[in-house]
Amino acid sequence: MTKRPNIILILADDLGFSDLGSFGSEIHTPNLDRLAENGLRFTQFYNSARCCPSRASILSGLYPHQAGVGEMTEDQETPGYRGFLKNQCVTLAEVVKQVGYRTYLSGKWHVGEIGPTERGFDEFYGLLGGFTSFWDQSDYSRLPKGRPEKRYNNGDFYATDAITDYALEFMEDAKAEGEPYFLYLSYNAPHFPLQAPKEEIEKYEKVYQVGWDHIRKERLERMKKLGIVSKDTELSPRAKYWNRDRDIQGVNPAWDSIDPDRQQDLTKRMAIYAGMIDRMDQNIGRVLKELESNNEMENTLILFCSDNGACAEWDPWGFDNWITTSNFLHRKEDLNQMGGPDSYHSYGSGWANASSTPLQLYKHYSHEGGISTPLIAHWPTKVLKEGQVDHRPGHFIDIMATLVDITGAPYPSQYNGNQILPMEGESLVPAFEGENVAERTFCFEHEHHCGVRKGKWKLSKVREMDWELYDIDNDRTEMNNIKDHYPELVKEMINIWEDWADRTDVYPKRKT
Repeated sequence: MTKRPNIILILADDLGFSDLGSFGSEIHTPNLDRLAENGLRFTQFYNSARCCPSRASILSGLYPHQAGVGEMTEDQETPGYRGFLKNQCVTLAEVVKQVGYRTYLSGKWHVGEIGPTERGFDEFYGLLGGFTSFWDQSDYSRLPKGRPEKRYNNGDFYATDAITDYALEFMEDAKAEGEPYFLYLSYNAPHFPLQAPKEEIEKYEKVYQVGWDHIRKERLERMKKLGIVSKDTELSPRAKYWNRDRDIQGVNPAWDSIDPDRQQDLTKRMAIYAGMIDRMDQNIGRVLKELESNNEMENTLILFCSDNGACAEWDPWGFDNWITTSNFLHRKEDLNQMGGPDSYHSYGSGWANASSTPLQLYKHYSHEGGISTPLIAHWPTKVLKEGQVDHRPGHFIDIMATLVDITGAPYPSQYNGNQILPMEGESLVPAFEGENVAERTFCFEHEHHCGVRKGKWKLSKVREMDWELYDIDNDRTEMNNIKDHYPELVKEMINIWEDWADRTDVYPKRKT
């Protein structure tokens, strides 16, 4: 009998569509690029626009509202918005445990107060909630309680490194037991606060002095050469931005119009962000080295993706305080402290626009820049389209179906006495093997930002605006709204979305 494959699902946090070298970036990501060159890249794979909903969907194989996490972890007391994984879903860990898998989570949970070891994971290390310092080990937990914890000397702890330390330990445990394993390696990089070791930041300070307009143009040209987007793709205009309360809005400015002091501040923010991605890639390299040393690369499925699009929160300058979203202009000597333990930055909508190149908008939104993830699949025994780029649409709901397919684990109709909703997705194995698939339909909603994809057609909607229609095969950047030319199609797709919203608990939604 062939041994069941190990499965490593690597999730980055707030990584933009074009932030990897294999997807067009200038950021140094050789380990992920190696997986892409020897695996398969999906260019139209969708997440759920924000961290908590995406994690709920990826873990459950359901749309996030069905799993109870339509927004964040606040309980809004309606079925789609409980803020934790409901009993009507099962997790990836709960499913594969049925066929003998050891199950591990190292990294970020962020799907509510019912924790990972209560939802099928044997071992956990990381962040139970959302975002916090990368330098403070007291914010990170080890479960089940009583398990031995690693101790780091002052100044030696950095979350991305520590998350990998525990992942490697978990892999060793599984090897000693001779069991296949599922490792959910859920990094909190490069989510704000933007914090990185100085040696990583220094690599990129000069790179980003050219500004976001130049970076966007260069990325698009590389993306065309790599086949990530078509050769006739035009660069979308600088994107609009809004804060959450919609009382601040505008369009990202031209880089050359920005005061030099502000340019220096923004350059440093992007350099820190790039350094975080670089360091994450280095740590993924440690995982790959462990697999190679144990001769396990051939029989391990590795999936890499991002939980949402690039984070624009909330304007071109970024913020230095999450609570007040206030910005401080860093100048002169203060620039040297940016990215350290006492700093707390986001990089703002201008750089997020670059990270989303060439797509429209960012995290929170159902336009392509908000829901498109750079998915890499590497599995030498199954991924036959080595080094190729696949443009078929897919969704996080497909990961459950894929794991059920390759492990032979039964997907239950009942679990712990509860009725379980059926899987929403389809296995990716046919895509790995180069088979064609039928047209699919996906729907999206987060904070009243909506979308529906049916074949090549896409309806997108910012919450206070009207629906827009795009032909994604010819207009991935959503620049040419053709809604007025296809009124019957628009009506049909809005009905699809409304039926989906009723079925998946998007409604009712408590006003908050």
